[in-house]
Amino acid sequence: MSVISGYVRGIVRVIAVALVVSAGFAHTQSSTLLVLAKSDNTVAVVDPAILQVLARIPAGPDPHEIVASDDGRVAFISNYGGSDSTLNTISVVDLVARKALPPIDLGALRSTHGLDFAGGKLYFTAETNKVIGRYDPATQRVDWILGTGEDRTHMIFVSKSLDRMFTSNVNSATISIIEQVSQPNGGFSPPPGGPPGTPSGPLPQGPGGQPGTPRMTWEVTNVPAGRGAEGFDVSPDGKEVWAANARDATVTVIDVATKKAMQTFPIPLKGANRLKFTPDGARVLISGLGARGGDNSLVVIDASTQKVVKQLNLGGGAAGILITPDGSRAYVAVSTADKIVVLDLKTLEVIGQIDAGKQPDGLAWAVRK
Repeated sequence: MSVISGYVRGIVRVIAVALVVSAGFAHTQSSTLLVLAKSDNTVAVVDPAILQVLARIPAGPDPHEIVASDDGRVAFISNYGGSDSTLNTISVVDLVARKALPPIDLGALRSTHGLDFAGGKLYFTAETNKVIGRYDPATQRVDWILGTGEDRTHMIFVSKSLDRMFTSNVNSATISIIEQVSQPNGGFSPPPGGPPGTPSGPLPQGPGGQPGTPRMTWEVTNVPAGRGAEGFDVSPDGKEVWAANARDATVTVIDVATKKAMQTFPIPLKGANRLKFTPDGARVLISGLGARGGDNSLVVIDASTQKVVKQLNLGGGAAGILITPDGSRAYVAVSTADKIVVLDLKTLEVIGQIDAGKQPDGLAWAVRK
């Protein structure tokens, strides 16, 4: 009887965990989780409700970051290779047919890493060239490039309004705030195919085309953060940038309005790698790729007090973090342990695990529309 009772209790626990993992997935019924496995050079397509890999697709050489198109039909993958790499491609994956497509040839632009998809276009960083760029899938060409002048421009975040961008610059220990601003126009219009938000036709001129007519341009402000500033996120209200400084074991909080660092505070984490706000802005998750043995893999911070809410040892160094839109759970890539863990953000307990390949890192949602 005791053996049977123990077996029944075990079955009940399994069912309970399955219900917890699958609960609240109404918003992701048409969504899949994309997981890059760097050592396998693949992207795993995962059903987030049952935590099962549906397909594995070639991701090109040294895949690091991934993002999906707005309609969830195509994924783009940066082929990194290091800041002095000769790699000059972004891999493309057809998520409907689940097959690799011809990669994007970026010509002289090399070491792509950070990716974002906004306004129907793909934004990327190119470390070797110290630039960010924009690729238009409709025309299949890079239609805009802007230099940051910083070393290892690594990650990128593009605002929904397309008039503000942010990058982390690892070796320069800075965060770039890149804003579209108006400047006096010296009697001429910008060339066609300008940056996001630029009118497609000629700008109105003053009488006789006099200087003083505004034109749109970009202003780059490089704000000091900490050594090894890499993972960062913008608060949901757009007022703050939090940057994780890997070499200092600190986080720098930057005020977007003044473009100045407000404070820097320590965190109990080695090799801080990625940082993400919860959708409500209440908490911040930070992963540590330098975690070994009994070290913390992930810390959860209260955004209002900057105090640690919880420290988690996930069994190895952690990298990519992806949070569901409803803020109910997070997926964390434990790269050195070859697994993805699922974290319940209400209880802050691990409720699931995914075997998505060797050395998982970049994570993304693909939402079919």
